[in-house]
Amino acid sequence: MSDFLELFIKQVQSPTLGFLIGGIIVASFGSQLAIPDSIYKFITFFLLLKIGLSGGIAIRNSNISEILLPALAAVVIGVLIVFISRFTLARLPGIKFVDAVATGGLFGAVSGSTLAAVLPQLESSGIKFEAWTAALYPFMDIPALVTAIVVASIYTSKKTGNSAENVEIWPIIKESLQSSAVSALLLGVALGIATKPEPVYESFFNPLFRGFLSILMIIMGMEAAQRMNELRKVAQWFAIYAFIAPLLHGFIAFGIGMVIHQITGFSIGGAVVLAVIAASSSDISGPPTLRAGIPSANPSAYIGASTAIGTPVAIAIGIPLFIGIAEMIGG
Repeated sequence: MSDFLELFIKQVQSPTLGFLIGGIIVASFGSQLAIPDSIYKFITFFLLLKIGLSGGIAIRNSNISEILLPALAAVVIGVLIVFISRFTLARLPGIKFVDAVATGGLFGAVSGSTLAAVLPQLESSGIKFEAWTAALYPFMDIPALVTAIVVASIYTSKKTGNSAENVEIWPIIKESLQSSAVSALLLGVALGIATKPEPVYESFFNPLFRGFLSILMIIMGMEAAQRMNELRKVAQWFAIYAFIAPLLHGFIAFGIGMVIHQITGFSIGGAVVLAVIAASSSDISGPPTLRAGIPSANPSAYIGASTAIGTPVAIAIGIPLFIGIAEMIGG
């Protein structure tokens, strides 16, 4: 146990988490520091494009059959997370059904910033993982959002007595694929597979990655502190769910990843990536998709829960926790 705590503390002290906590502290003290939205969008695009490129290069150099089972697992996990919220959060007192399902959709979808945070920490810890695991992002993200919108639409139709109303799946998938986060990631994957971008990847994207990631963590920390006010407006159950759910989802995904590890040789580091993206909650593609797909849901509930608590828990606790477990298992 002492070895695990030592490993956990080491991960908590990493620069990535330090910048996140720094952003929270700065915003909590009422600082007027502001980072323009255009810079935030560029940094997010850069990070996801870089992750996509590394994933595409790895896919080009890999056997596609190795990817199939982890990709299927990502789909199942994304859908499962929505139904966990449907049968837990939705049944708590004072919680609207559509708010609970939207929260499940957001927590089932994937955070680009959390994905960007875990990869360099795995490298720093010397834990091997398949570079193509970054490409699991849309396999979990899109099914979670689609499932949440479909479940909420069916519920709303039954409640209004309009059971004949059909829920169109393709527009939801299309909107998710066209979101800035998924588009940047898929563009990088496509370029990594179809071209040979290694020279520009090594000379431009790789050296700048950690610096831009640090700035993104400051932004995420500041936004988390600011969103806390929104979370206070809704039931306390959202705060409790937002703290517990990322770790629960992560443990489920890590367990599934370890089963795949035993079956196919999928790396323990890959299981960590699967766990962390399951623990994450979408900060880019999810909110606009859910606003449009479940307009009756309260954004303060699901976005506040995600940004104020879910993302910090996933990054500050989830990443070091699962990396610590991986180090214990891997020796």
